[in-house]
Amino acid sequence: MILELFNTIFPVVGCAGLGYLWARFDQPYDTRIVTRLVGHIGAPCLIFSTMVGIQGLSGQIASMAFSAAVALIAFAVLGAAILLIIKLPLRTYLAPVTFPNAGNIGLPLCLFAFGEEGLALGVGFFAVSASAQLIFGQWLFSGFPTPLPLLKAPIPYAVAIGAIFLATGIEVPEFLYNTTDLLGGFAIPLMTFTLGVSLARLRVIRFSRTLALSLLRLGMGAGGGFGFAELFGYEGMQKGVLIIQCAMPIAVFNYLFASYYEREPEEVASLVVLSSLLAFLLMPLLVYAVL
Repeated sequence: MILELFNTIFPVVGCAGLGYLWARFDQPYDTRIVTRLVGHIGAPCLIFSTMVGIQGLSGQIASMAFSAAVALIAFAVLGAAILLIIKLPLRTYLAPVTFPNAGNIGLPLCLFAFGEEGLALGVGFFAVSASAQLIFGQWLFSGFPTPLPLLKAPIPYAVAIGAIFLATGIEVPEFLYNTTDLLGGFAIPLMTFTLGVSLARLRVIRFSRTLALSLLRLGMGAGGGFGFAELFGYEGMQKGVLIIQCAMPIAVFNYLFASYYEREPEEVASLVVLSSLLAFLLMPLLVYAVL
């Protein structure tokens, strides 16, 4: 079991660690360009190729996507209630406590814990989470509800096209699958490496508040993951993937939105850093619980 845990966790920690060292040694790395590259090419290709490449999982992927939507709504409602009680502004803190880092950390963990089928289910969760964050995360930070970020983003279109192929049973042309599979291959390592770079560049302030909100995200996510897995009757791989994705730390995209809309970016950056470090420390327990 120890070797299995090591084989699952080390690739994720190692890749993020290399990104951290890269930044600490002052090597050039344009996070914004890489984020756009992954968001506009790598992630959509990964989602599409994974959806159509694994046979017999379409029902489970759809179920995971539905579970993701339910979980995110529950996290938003509970998070809003807690933030109102402790009198913290929803526009700044609700998105961070709601949206887990299902891409940078969640996808590689699902891959190494459960293989390609686990990655496919993880992609189902990630697609919903990323799409919701583009709409509601942007809305919360900006204060203006608009569907434009979602309409401009390739990820929902990749999901829709993949769903059409799955629903109709049309065989994907080999050249299209090979191309998207090749391009999607850089998404996971780049996302994980970029997380490490971001952790090296961001700083923690207001430690007590940051720690409390980080623990809220991780505790609410893990508890919700186990609870919803039981509610939906998931077992084995499905249960493990849902728990992993729900229990992830605060997504880096929250910092990008906070910075763009000038909504306490230093505090949101602190949340990303501390919740990610705590997640790495607790990762052996999480993986042990789902394997």
